[in-house]
Amino acid sequence: MRSMSETFNAGPSQIVSVLDMTATFSAIELVVRDLPTSLAFYRRLGLDIPADADQAPHVEFELPGGVRLLWDTIETIRSFTPDWTEPAGGHRIALAFDCGTATGVDSLFDEITGAGYNGKKKPWDAPWGQRYATVDDPDGNSVDLFAALTP
Repeated sequence: MRSMSETFNAGPSQIVSVLDMTATFSAIELVVRDLPTSLAFYRRLGLDIPADADQAPHVEFELPGGVRLLWDTIETIRSFTPDWTEPAGGHRIALAFDCGTATGVDSLFDEITGAGYNGKKKPWDAPWGQRYATVDDPDGNSVDLFAALTP
């Protein structure tokens, strides 16, 4: 897995006709108040984010399959959108992490909440056949922890 902590890299530039253009899903961006705190949370979920990323205003982490998870500080966002304001009234995005087993869901939920993060919904057996739990990241984004239930 690859990470970038200094600049946004959109890949090689190319000229494409609008008529032939196909958008490709590439990344999910999180806007965070405190970058080191947010990165520490996601490291607990198993992302191997380098320690030097804590000092950057923008961080990218490539997930398996090539989709990138991006973090920007509020200051970075306001540097090009000065009137940006934080959303209010609830989360606008939820990320989900497969924990492999039902026991894995329970263990990770206990580890995350034991470290002081908010447990939004304790582990439960969902009717769609998964062990499920939800925690909040440091900025209030929902993070679902799940695994298939075994018969």
